[in-house]
Amino acid sequence: MDIAASTWTDLDAADVEVVFLPVGSTEQHGPHAPTGTDSIAAERIAREAAADREDAIVAPTIPVGVSAEHRQFTGTLWVSPETFRRYVRETIESCLAHDWRRIVVVNGHGGNSDALREVCAEISRAERAYAVAYTYFDAIDAADLGHAGPVETSIVADERPESVHPDRYDDAAAGAGDSFGEYHVGTNLAYDFAEFTDNGTIGDPRGATAERGDEVVESAVDALDSLVDRVLDRSLDAPAHR
Repeated sequence: MDIAASTWTDLDAADVEVVFLPVGSTEQHGPHAPTGTDSIAAERIAREAAADREDAIVAPTIPVGVSAEHRQFTGTLWVSPETFRRYVRETIESCLAHDWRRIVVVNGHGGNSDALREVCAEISRAERAYAVAYTYFDAIDAADLGHAGPVETSIVADERPESVHPDRYDDAAAGAGDSFGEYHVGTNLAYDFAEFTDNGTIGDPRGATAERGDEVVESAVDALDSLVDRVLDRSLDAPAHR
C-alpha cells in the first residue's frame, strides 16, 4: 500500500504494523546511470517488500540526501546532515502521529547511513516507537558494488532501462576509480569523489544486466522481510533505567 497513492480513509482503515520510508539521493552516477539511482533502488526494494505483506505501507521517497562528496559533478543535489536528520525525523514523527509505531527506513545511499542511524536511535529512545535504518547493499552479497558499478547499474537497467546508457559503459570503466578514497595508515585523505575518480564511477559497469538487477532486488527484499519480522518482535518501549 502506497501512502501517496491512497486516500486518507483507506489509510485510516488499514491495519498498519510497519512503514517503509525509502531514502535515496540525487547525485552523479557516472556518465551512464541517472542521478536518481539510489532513490530508484530504495523505492523499488521498499515497494516490493510491502507488496509481500498485508501489514506494510510505503511512504514517499526522500530524494535528496547527504551527498556533498559528489558536488563537483553537475546535477548532484545535497543537504547538510543536520537538515537531512531533521527532515527524516519529522517525517517519521508524522507517521507516529497516526499511530504507525514501527518504521523501517530503506536506504539506498551510503552517505546517509550515519545520519539515519542517529535519527532512528533518537526516535526509539524518545518515543513509544521503534525505528531502524536498512541499507540494502549492506544486507546482500555485493562485493562488486562500487559506485555506479555493476550492482547499481543492474538495478536501474531492470527498473528503468530507458535511464541507463550501455553505449557509455566502456567510457565509464575507463574513467573509474579503484576504491572509495585515498587511504594512508587507515585514514581516508580524500573528502570528495572528484579526488579519486575521473567520471564519478567506482568499479566496472560493463557486467550490468537487467537479470542481475532483478536478482539483487530479490535478495534485498528477502533480507528486508527478515528484518521486519525482527522489528515486529521489538518492544516499543525503550529499556528502563538500571
